Parts: sequence; C-alpha cells; structure tokens
Amino acid sequence: MGIFKYGRGLVDKVVGATKRSKINKSEELLDPMQKYTTVGEYHVNAEDGTPDGRSFVLTVYKDEKGILHQALSPESTRKLAPEYVRKFNEELGRFRAFSNTETGRRYQVENYLDNFVQYVKDHTRQGEDSINISVITDTHFKDKDSIDFYGWNGLTHTREFSYLDQSGILSLKAHLGDWIDGSDAGLVSEGELVKLRDAFKSKLPYLMIKGNHDENDKFDEHHDLSASFPENEFENTMWPSMYSQARIHYVSRQHGVGYFDFDNLRVISVNTSDIPYVLNLKGQKRYDTKITLGIREDQIEEIIEILSHSSGKNIIFMSHANPINRKGSNALKFNGRSLHELLVAFNQRERGRMHAGEAVPPEFRLSNDFDFTNIKNAKIIAYFCGHRHREDQYRINGIQYILFNCSALMGANHSLTTKYNKNWHRQIDHHTEFAGYIVNVDLKKHRLQVFGYGAASKRKIFFI
Repeated sequence: MGIFKYGRGLVDKVVGATKRSKINKSEELLDPMQKYTTVGEYHVNAEDGTPDGRSFVLTVYKDEKGILHQALSPESTRKLAPEYVRKFNEELGRFRAFSNTETGRRYQVENYLDNFVQYVKDHTRQGEDSINISVITDTHFKDKDSIDFYGWNGLTHTREFSYLDQSGILSLKAHLGDWIDGSDAGLVSEGELVKLRDAFKSKLPYLMIKGNHDENDKFDEHHDLSASFPENEFENTMWPSMYSQARIHYVSRQHGVGYFDFDNLRVISVNTSDIPYVLNLKGQKRYDTKITLGIREDQIEEIIEILSHSSGKNIIFMSHANPINRKGSNALKFNGRSLHELLVAFNQRERGRMHAGEAVPPEFRLSNDFDFTNIKNAKIIAYFCGHRHREDQYRINGIQYILFNCSALMGANHSLTTKYNKNWHRQIDHHTEFAGYIVNVDLKKHRLQVFGYGAASKRKIFFI
C-alpha cells in the first residue's frame, strides 16, 4: 500500500496530522482509512476495510470551504465519478462512514445487515405458513445534518432498511409511520415524503402507514401559522403507489386500510391518524394531528367488512400508535378501546353495534353494526405498532401487542429521548444509530419471532 501520489504540500501534511490527533484514540476506528487525512491519492484494499475487500484508489481532497473529503474509486474502472464518498466532521473528530453515491447506503451497514439476515435464516423455518415481515418505524426524517438526533439520517435509515429487500427471505415490508419529523416548512416536508416514498417502494408487497407527525403539524405549532400541508398531502403522496400494487386488497383507497394474504396469514393496516382536516378562520387546523390520535366511523366500517370475509385466516393488524395500553385503557384520543373491543368480538364470533358516547365530538362518533357469527377457523393473533419510541409487549384478551423501537437516531442528551433509547447510548455511524426488525410468523409452530438490528432486541419469541 504505497502512496500513489505524494501529498500536496507541507500545509496539507500539517493539517492531516492535526486531524489524526483529534481522532479519539480510546475508540476503535470505524475503518482503517480514517488515518488518511493528508491530501493525495492512495492505493487501498482489503487490509484497509474496503467494500467487499476490493482494490480502490482513495482520493483525499478539500472542498471550497476547506473541509476534508475522501472518495473511493475502483482501480478497475475508468469512470471519474467515485463509488463511495464521505467527509470529515469536526464535531466528531473523524470522517463519517462511507456512503454509496448511487444508493445512499453505507457499505458497513450492508455488511452488518447481511449478518443479521443470516441470523434470521438460522433461526426460522422455510416453507408454507412461515412468513417474514420487515418492519421499520419512526424515521423522523428532517432537513438537518444532525449527528445525534433527527435529521438526514432518517432517509439513510430507510434506504438501508430497503437493502433487506434483496435478502430473498421477505414476504412483506412495512413502515409504521412518522416518516418525517414534521418540523420543516411545508414544501420541504413534502419533498421529504417523496424521497422517503421512493426509497421505500419495492417489488415486495409493502404497507405505508401514516403517523401522527406526517401531517407536518409540528411546524405549524412552532410557527403559529396557517396549515403548512394541504388536505390529504400525505395520502396523495404515499398511498397511490401502495394501493397500485397487484397483490394488495382494499375496500377503498381513502383511509389507509389495506391487506395482504400470505398462505394462511392476513396482514391488515390501520390508520390511527384518521383525523378530520378542519380549519378555523385563520387557516389553522382545529385538530393537531400530532397530539390527536383517532379512528373514525368510515375506517371502522372498512375493517368490519374485511374481517367479515376473513374465515380461515390468522390475522395481524398494523398501525402507527397502539390503540390500547398495557392496562387495557384507551391509548388513542378517540376510539382506540373501541377498536380493540371490535377485534375481541371477532375472535369471540359475536354480533353487535359499536357506539360512542355523547361526549365524543360528532366527527368521531361510531355507529357500526358487525356480525362475526359465521366466521370459521380465524383469529386475530397480534397487533404491531410504533409511536412510543421503545420496545414493549403485552397480551390482552388473547391479542399480542408488540411495540417496535424508533429507527430515528435519539442521542442521550436530548429531552425527547426516551429512557429506553438513552440506555442504548445511540451514536451516529455505530450499530446503535438505527433500528429495524424482521418478524417471522410461523403458523405451524404457533410461534412469532421478532429479530431486531441496531438499537433493538436481538430476538424475542411469542407463542400464538
């Protein structure tokens, strides 16, 4: 590994030595190429931790602001554009991890996910009624180059999560909501949704679930302005592609309810941010979707219709927020407990009528008839959700509720960081930065396994 071209001047050498002295010697470097801080070109290979152990030309250069960059170009190509790039971060005192210029993914994360997939393969059965579902939630993409909280890393996490699509073991992928943080100006957040949508779409069946931050109400709250999102902005951006999939089933395309069937498993999506878009005279929203979680009558009617034709199915529901808490109380502002009671009524083959009290605003009152007496050989076995930025689980009336941790980076020193994530000591470019899951549903073994990567439990087993 000799120097391909000598460093360009004494000043650059001095700068390089200074950069190297700033790197925390108590930490293992993310890769040996961190040491290359002098402007120049170098031969690097597997000994330097290069992608797939290939040989590259490493170019170290400064931009117009004097910030050091590194670029990796394969030695075997004549293309001028590098394959991987990164820049030096003064606050971290090191280079960030290399990202692929085409995919936006870090090759070290891809290697980590390859090992994760192998672990899942080693602990699951292949064949009929063994279904793998990849799950991510709460990416909180925000227009900020943050190294310890929400920021551009939300888009990176989504791109890297989609790398699992290539594993060949997945039947379905799902994002459980809070795609964006909702704290940027309307046009910026709209663009963020488009980037996330394009990074998430797949040849695999997928579900795009709405979260309470996806109406951009956080920006409106901070600026006391008129609504920054027009009505149905999230719905019009994300759901057309979801509903256009050949394998998805739905009653309408209006509410975010849809389902997929895999062998004897049915997976149904629910929208817990089903809030009416009502403006006051100042153009501000009557309901702040960020803090108002609910399900309305029309969506309940679609759920009833789907359940009424679900004989022979084991069923998993997915939504952003959990409808009830571990005490069995309402965890939504409106109708969370009512939804749970409907699911219990399905499992008990009951008929009846849903009702909401007079104290409930008219927009959220329920008046839905249901009749599950003719359903045979079917059961709702589990309910997946995010929102709480922690892992949790509880079983109520035979339904297993599973809460997944947020993918968004939550540094230990931020007031919004949950205790669960503080305990992970999450850091940028480390395995604790992100979080994601593969859930194996094995109907023959009556077992559900949750495998986590990053700031997530490695493996949890539930019996169904």
